[in-house]
Amino acid sequence: MSVKNKDPKSHWRCKTVAFRVSPEEAERLDMQVKTSGMLKQDFIVKRVLNDEITIRPNIRIQRAIIDHLDGLTDELKRLEKIDPDSYVLENIRYLLELVAKLNPSE
Repeated sequence: MSVKNKDPKSHWRCKTVAFRVSPEEAERLDMQVKTSGMLKQDFIVKRVLNDEITIRPNIRIQRAIIDHLDGLTDELKRLEKIDPDSYVLENIRYLLELVAKLNPSE
């Protein structure tokens, strides 16, 4: 049996919550988690509870953003036509908003 853990607010995390997502949703969730610099569990809990997520830029987050933008660029080159509701466009919007927040001088 695993060791019981408390979160930063000294709450016991003893309940399991599981849900299914599509491959596109999983990709988007993984991208947002990686670019947040948080653990997936902490990220999901904050999003579900509408808590503010503060991203502190560092080289790992910068590298994750660059990697995701490279992947999206390759995907855009591959596509002949882009649906306005495409997950690719949603991911691009998210990354652009994130970069804008991290670089407030513009």
